[in-house]
Amino acid sequence: MDDIAAFDEAIRTHQLYSVFQPLVELPSGKIFAYEALVRSKEERFKSPPFLFETAIKAKRCGELGRRLRAIAIEAAAGWPLFLNIHPNEFDEGWLVRPDDPIFQHQEPVYIEITETVPITHFAFCHGLLKEIRGKGIFLAVDDLGAGYSNLRYIADLSPEIVKLDRALITGLSRDKRLFSLVKSIVSLCITMGAKVVAEGIETYDELSAVLDTGAHYGQGFFLARPGYPLPRVNSSLIPKKIK
Repeated sequence: MDDIAAFDEAIRTHQLYSVFQPLVELPSGKIFAYEALVRSKEERFKSPPFLFETAIKAKRCGELGRRLRAIAIEAAAGWPLFLNIHPNEFDEGWLVRPDDPIFQHQEPVYIEITETVPITHFAFCHGLLKEIRGKGIFLAVDDLGAGYSNLRYIADLSPEIVKLDRALITGLSRDKRLFSLVKSIVSLCITMGAKVVAEGIETYDELSAVLDTGAHYGQGFFLARPGYPLPRVNSSLIPKKIK
């Protein structure tokens, strides 16, 4: 069976599912929302990027995105959701259909687009983003600080949420120059009207430093690993000062 046939089989037999990782409000330690992450029971699609590469080859990326949104929204009813959108989905028009699952969810929905995709692509799809947001969907820019770190995303797209790439968080501590950089980026995002999520928090020290940067939310293995049923935050690991 080739990859596209396997893709068809995975869709037809419901081999795709979602796991969820919480975004934690700082400093309260309460769960703010969940990010949906795709998983597959089909071995060759264990890598989400390869799953989307195959969908693109089959010219079914938009269909795949819609299916994944439906799965996530059904599994996380009652919670605000962050849903990753592949850039190729903007080429197929599924997102603006009035019957898309994102418009049926009763809680806030944030669509995540990555900062590593050239901004020229977003200039092309800016009208689609405007239409989606006009229907009550929020925008999150993912991976800020990865790649070439084009801060024009924040100015041009005015997202409600900015997610800092884990490269900015790994090893973060108050006594390193990286801390000053992250704190400045957080301040800039706030000035431009966006709230900030620090991704990839894996240690107590990183979480403690993130708190001092002024970031609004935290996400990472230290707080909770992706899973289903919806995982809870391990409150025993959270510094007392943010409980």
